[in-house]
Amino acid sequence: MVIIALGFSMAIMISIPAGILASQESYNSIISNMQEETNRTATLIEVSTSSGRGGFSGMPSGTSSGTPPFGFEREEVFINETIVGEIRTIEGIKDIVEFFETSSEETTSETISTPRGDFTMSRPVYTIMGVSLNSSLIDSYSVLPTDIIVGRNLQEGDTGVVLITSNITDYYEVGLGDEIEIYGESFTIVGIYEPESESSTASREVYMSISDAQIITGNTGNVSRLDVYAENDSYVEEIADVIETYSEAYDLGLYVTTYNDRMETYQTMLNNAESTLSQTQTVAFQEIVIAIGATSLIVLFTMLYTVRERTKEIGVLKAIGFSKGNVMSQFMLEGIMISLIAGVVGVVIGIVGAPLISSLLLPSVNQLSPQQGGFSGQAINFGTALSQSVTVSPDLQTVLLAFGAVVLLGAIGSLYPAWRASRTSPMEALRYE
Repeated sequence: MVIIALGFSMAIMISIPAGILASQESYNSIISNMQEETNRTATLIEVSTSSGRGGFSGMPSGTSSGTPPFGFEREEVFINETIVGEIRTIEGIKDIVEFFETSSEETTSETISTPRGDFTMSRPVYTIMGVSLNSSLIDSYSVLPTDIIVGRNLQEGDTGVVLITSNITDYYEVGLGDEIEIYGESFTIVGIYEPESESSTASREVYMSISDAQIITGNTGNVSRLDVYAENDSYVEEIADVIETYSEAYDLGLYVTTYNDRMETYQTMLNNAESTLSQTQTVAFQEIVIAIGATSLIVLFTMLYTVRERTKEIGVLKAIGFSKGNVMSQFMLEGIMISLIAGVVGVVIGIVGAPLISSLLLPSVNQLSPQQGGFSGQAINFGTALSQSVTVSPDLQTVLLAFGAVVLLGAIGSLYPAWRASRTSPMEALRYE
């Protein structure tokens, strides 16, 4: 039990620094990815309806688009393409990428138990994403998912085919080349990709050409989101102002988001991440101090108990000629041996259990998600950077330092009990019962 307890203390010494390092690497990766994306999206103006910016009745503001959560209904609001034509005439616009997003007719339900009783909530099974399949737009901008795991991506001229998330294949038990029915029409699956989130509640999405999506839903001539690209960043604010003027004039209720708007939101998110990282480091320092103290006390009390239980043996050793130094070194050696064995156990526990231990003991820096900004998430791919998982893997240097620390603490913890044993009088020790 003593060795297991010491082993867990050492495992904490291994896992905590590994968790801190992983969190720091995650934070640095977020910064790096964000800098790359900001350079690429400085000329982007996102224009969306309420459905493209969360759009679920009764839902808190700032919730992203996609499949609505259980119990909420999407408010289907669209932009007529005649308005898109007017937007195209604004000076300084280079390209406009049109998207059509809507929910599936089929819904899924789940019963949730609460103190007030059971509630059945429902949501659409998947979200349809109609995209402009123009090769120049596909090559130049973030139009389609890129993490294809089976098959191919959509391409110009595609009709009657779809690209789906992998979680749809599990739900419908379909695969590449199979037919899937959407709004009463059959589509062939030409590609499967991984959704950004790996959670069980990750949105199911079906990508198809925008014309197919409009036709099957009876929304020909309507779109739900526009990615407007300016010729250069000097036009961005002016274009955004004109689009907002159109929105007010036609009572469209459009949400216009520019580079500066996104940066304000993501800077707040990064500040929160930095604060969380600082908190994590403080907690880690406290936990390591506790682990060091616990290790020392475990060895100390274990060796004190050992000295007490072996008092007669100490008396015999001293009676047959063992010096104080011999007795002291023997008990010191025993304490160090216990620490060495515990160190090996701790290395095994620490290497195998580092991800679990660090996740339990440290506040996670990985609290960001692409949904927090309240933007579409398609045109600006911070999602990958902000929702990446933190991989905790102890390095050799950390393991060796923790192993050395446990052995050293074992020696220090054994010092007083060994000294006490060496000072024991042979006559008193032999009379001890």
